[in-house]
Amino acid sequence: MNDVFIYDHVRTPRGKGRPDGALHSITPVQLAATVLSALKERNNINPDDIEDVGLGVVMPIGEQGADLTRSALLAAGYGEGVSGYQINRFCTSALDTVKLGYGLIASGQADACIGGGVESMSRVRIGCDGGAAYTDPTIGEQFPYIPNGVCADTMAALDGFSREEVDAYAVESQRRADAAQSKGYFGRSIVPVRDPFGDVVLAKDEALRPGTTAEDLANLKPAFTFFGDAGYNAIVQQRYPELESIEHIHSSGSSSGIVDGACAVLLGSGNYGERNNLKPRARIVATATCASEPLLSLGGPIPVTDKVLARAGLSIDDIDLFEVNEAFAVVPMRYMKHFGVPHDRMNVCGGAIALGHPLGATGAIILGTVLDELERRELSRALVTLCAAEGQATAVIIERV
Repeated sequence: MNDVFIYDHVRTPRGKGRPDGALHSITPVQLAATVLSALKERNNINPDDIEDVGLGVVMPIGEQGADLTRSALLAAGYGEGVSGYQINRFCTSALDTVKLGYGLIASGQADACIGGGVESMSRVRIGCDGGAAYTDPTIGEQFPYIPNGVCADTMAALDGFSREEVDAYAVESQRRADAAQSKGYFGRSIVPVRDPFGDVVLAKDEALRPGTTAEDLANLKPAFTFFGDAGYNAIVQQRYPELESIEHIHSSGSSSGIVDGACAVLLGSGNYGERNNLKPRARIVATATCASEPLLSLGGPIPVTDKVLARAGLSIDDIDLFEVNEAFAVVPMRYMKHFGVPHDRMNVCGGAIALGHPLGATGAIILGTVLDELERRELSRALVTLCAAEGQATAVIIERV
């Protein structure tokens, strides 16, 4: 297999995913074209070199439907000859496009590919695409689904995490994200978003809440009590009878934020970099995808980490930094507890609790964030993983060059 390198990555700032958010007026195609255009300009990309371009889109409907990627490539100036596709594996989608590009290059079918993702959550509402897991009772009878927030509270109950602990984690995510933004750690990778007149509408992440305290979060009501009381707690207790009750402890302050955003990652072979005078920034060591218990839908990062480490011939101690998507506070907390990973190696610039989670884009965004941190800290390896609905997960290990 050929070595596969990451040559560059760019992302937009993340805008609040609501009508008064800074990016609400920007269409998903414009968001995607922004990062694709910036990647092209920064690296003097010859479109003829690019075999394929994939973008994750979790709500592939309306403005985000009909193979948005192809339209975005045309809008970004790649000409008529570059193909594009979009995929939806829930929250892992953007990281999966990187994984698919890796596979093409490693197998010799491509010299260069682009992966990434886009989600305009202010314009295309979460859940609007329906789906059997949510709407088909015949599927629900065989494989019961519970809302992700109820799953997060279930995992906290199973692992014995308290409200105070998840709130403390969320406060630290806010503190780290604020520090990273204030010190310019995101500056290398962020591309300002402009309106059709060329005026900047957003140049930095918008959803942070600097100065958040544990007292602030303690005043927030649990977000998922209603769903639990509506019958989902009973479904959980049928599967886990050892849980006499489920305390709902995650609030809006300890859950990922709804935001708009896009990102793109340039992948290539060693020959591609040499021909184009590009210096690789990291090598992809291994990738893995797995599925586990669908009821415990957020639990996939643990088994997929075992799988990707085994594939790479590495141990957990060989990894310097971790990015585990903060869909809810309990997801990285459970991961750290299971593997014995210290918090100072986990989500070191904060995560989706503070910065937001543009569903189809997050996987590639956090890959780029941890690459920047490997370089800044002069460390070697990082592992990136995300949970996805119905018990799925994807993981990628990279090594700084």
